[in-house]
Amino acid sequence: MEIIGYLASIVMGLTLGIIGGGGSILTVPILVYLFDVDPVLSTAYSLFVVGITSVVGSFSHFKSGNVHIKTALIFGAPSIAAVYSVRKFVIPNIPDPLFSVNSFEVSKSLTVLILFAVLMLLASITMIIKPRVDKEKKETIHYNYPIIFLEGIVIGGITGLVGAGGGFLIIPALVLLTGLPMKQAVGTSLIIISLKSLIGFTGDLEGNLPIDYQFMFVFSSFAMLGIIVGSYLTRYIANERLKPAFGWFVMIMGLFILGKELIP
Repeated sequence: MEIIGYLASIVMGLTLGIIGGGGSILTVPILVYLFDVDPVLSTAYSLFVVGITSVVGSFSHFKSGNVHIKTALIFGAPSIAAVYSVRKFVIPNIPDPLFSVNSFEVSKSLTVLILFAVLMLLASITMIIKPRVDKEKKETIHYNYPIIFLEGIVIGGITGLVGAGGGFLIIPALVLLTGLPMKQAVGTSLIIISLKSLIGFTGDLEGNLPIDYQFMFVFSSFAMLGIIVGSYLTRYIANERLKPAFGWFVMIMGLFILGKELIP
């Protein structure tokens, strides 16, 4: 099962490298169902894995000039603050179990998995339905600061709770809220994801989660191998073709998690 898990981590990196936003959504299910990692602990691992692989994946975008640093900082600041706060203060203080109904207990781990499954369903829809955005370069990039701040807080909070990078939300927001061209939105989103994920992970370092650093680094190495290959394959594979198919797969996985965790 571990061999299958490490192969799956390579596939996760491949999808992140090829399709960008949403590619890391498989990290937590791989950790939970193939490595038997506790769901809450898996969100911490996921933050590190997604963060470090996004750093690797952003190199090719830097070389191509598809990273807008100012936009990354403006979008990233509220998101980083939110994800760090959630990991540092909210996650450790969530009661376990949250509540019980008759003999059925709603545990902290179950809540994380249900939230993650719902996020997977939302992510799958954004990947299946082609967004109506202008891919051409705009003359000027504008910033709606109040909306950007609110968007950053929401996405950062979601990232902190479930350990997902949130690229499927960040990319459309960059295009729609600033007028950033699609290619630059993808590259810039990787910088935002890497910053908020890695800084968010530091919020877990002083907590009581039993982090296995050796396992985390090995898993991350396989994922980084995948994203390097995936970034290379983007020269030959159009992500517009792969993304809907991956979206359907993510939807099936989300429904599987809901069924597995909620149906006795």
